[in-house]
Amino acid sequence: MTHPLKIGIELPIAEDKGRVGVPRWTDIAAMARRAEEAGFDSVWVEDHLLFRYPEYPERPPQGVWDGWSMLSAIAAVTERVEIGPLVACASFRNPALLAKMADTVDEISNGRLILGLGAGWHEPEYQAFGFPFDHRVSRFEEALKIIHGLLHDGQIDFDGAYYQARECELRPRGPRPQGPPILLGTVGERMLRLTAEYADLWNAYFSHIGNDPSGVPALRERVDAACLAVGRDPATLGRTAAVLVNMAASPGAALAPNWEIEPIQGAPEQLADTMRAFSAQGIDHIILWLEPNTLESIEAFAPTLELLRD
Repeated sequence: MTHPLKIGIELPIAEDKGRVGVPRWTDIAAMARRAEEAGFDSVWVEDHLLFRYPEYPERPPQGVWDGWSMLSAIAAVTERVEIGPLVACASFRNPALLAKMADTVDEISNGRLILGLGAGWHEPEYQAFGFPFDHRVSRFEEALKIIHGLLHDGQIDFDGAYYQARECELRPRGPRPQGPPILLGTVGERMLRLTAEYADLWNAYFSHIGNDPSGVPALRERVDAACLAVGRDPATLGRTAAVLVNMAASPGAALAPNWEIEPIQGAPEQLADTMRAFSAQGIDHIILWLEPNTLESIEAFAPTLELLRD
């Protein structure tokens, strides 16, 4: 590895996703604490409201706990790991309020929040909860300007087509004067431009890179080009990737039916080599989804962490 590599883990907060049944707070808290003890660098949760699959009528809906409530609780029961949403949907909350929430969670965690943001994608949950699905990137751009301005400057006066924040101030402030770092998870051209203009970190989900280190270079080139187009040194933008790992005892045994991509798997030495291959492609921070997503899988991955720290 040419640079330090962080390893994070996404925790389950949706029913029947990565495990059977509903993940209860006691389970989530135990996994967060054990991930910290085992040496993971970060823990993450998704930000969804409801999954429905019209294209797969045999699949029942999946409910999801509120991600920000869970992040607040995780911040309070951990001490070292970074925490964050992967990623928070800017459409679900007023952007000025979202900035307020992020600064507050950063305070609770003593400066450990990474603010992952995205424009959203799952239309059924927009419809169910009454959020507009049109002009998502345009709405996101306005929201990002408000969030970035409030977190970095503490105040903003903004009057847009979709959002307003008039003479808005962020008071009191959390532990970092310019707020938590902002991560954008995206591969779209307009969103990559916004990443280059406003973000501290970029994330590629495993579906974007084929869950393989070989899928990184083509996207990395596009991210670099977006940075250069706005006059930014590409080296100043951190690179992260989500990776799906099958931790089942038998290959493919417990893989959830809604994953439509090949997971990585193997002995700890093989998994460590794959993590190093991602690092060699410029990834600074890997965020794992372990399948099944359980405390036992965290324990099973711990030897791989030890190999990466040697």
